Amino acid sequence: MITGTIFDVKKFSIHDGPGIRTTIFFKGCPLACLWCHNPESQSREPELIFWESRCIKCGACREACGPGAIAADLTVNAEKCTLCGDCVAACYAEAREMVGQKMTAAQVMAEIERDVPFYDESEGGVTFSGGEPLAQPDFLLSLLQACQERDIHTAVDTCGFAPWSVLDTIRKYVDLFLYDLKLMDEAQHRRFTGASNELIFSNLRALSERGHNIFLRVPIVPGVNESDEHVRRMGAFAAALPHLKQVDVLPYHHIAAEKYQRLGKPYELPASHPPSDERMAKIVQILQEFGLQVKIGG
Repeated sequence: MITGTIFDVKKFSIHDGPGIRTTIFFKGCPLACLWCHNPESQSREPELIFWESRCIKCGACREACGPGAIAADLTVNAEKCTLCGDCVAACYAEAREMVGQKMTAAQVMAEIERDVPFYDESEGGVTFSGGEPLAQPDFLLSLLQACQERDIHTAVDTCGFAPWSVLDTIRKYVDLFLYDLKLMDEAQHRRFTGASNELIFSNLRALSERGHNIFLRVPIVPGVNESDEHVRRMGAFAAALPHLKQVDVLPYHHIAAEKYQRLGKPYELPASHPPSDERMAKIVQILQEFGLQVKIGG
């Protein structure tokens, strides 16, 4: 029985492909983008989140912790914590939360199939996102095949950082790729995501040359990738891709900073701010000069 690690299932999504969709969020990602708005998606393993604003300091979590990983001030010793979840179950205020659970393909398909009437009415479907769904290739393949058997439209939201063999195996079952394009400069890509962009580019070209439907998704992060020069480099690259349907430009936001705090992780992106509406309009204009269809948001 094939299982995978999922950290969320989002119903009635309208930003992850056409129509009304169910978005399945896979846990684990090979990149570590400094602006990541889902830091809980990066690790493949389940993680414990602490919502300090909800905590009523009752100490029930500490009493329930068999390994004694929770101190008097209610902080967690990660070395002692076994991620058993007993503290989550004991927390009346829901201040502690376990992110990530093992699910079988059948369990995920049961969630998907509940929404089939909405797909039929809206020409929607299911989107596999993350994290990075390609990082769990066997699980993803099983779900894609099951969706195809049921004639459910599929989209895969990917950073593209995976062996071509993985993409080559799953691509025949994918109706739409939502493909991230972050930085054109290789050194800068390494600096801000922790990995090279060479494999990402080669996989993107290979998918495009084989006729797959692709939406590019470009996060716009001030001080990182939103200069006119960089946007033009992106535009020239995108315009050379056959079968590219659309470019979605996604304005950066810093709402995720609180998520890092809940996970006990530092938010390492240099001081930044969301791009203004005027700046986003200018970026759209530059990309449209390359003959691209451009949309703000997913």
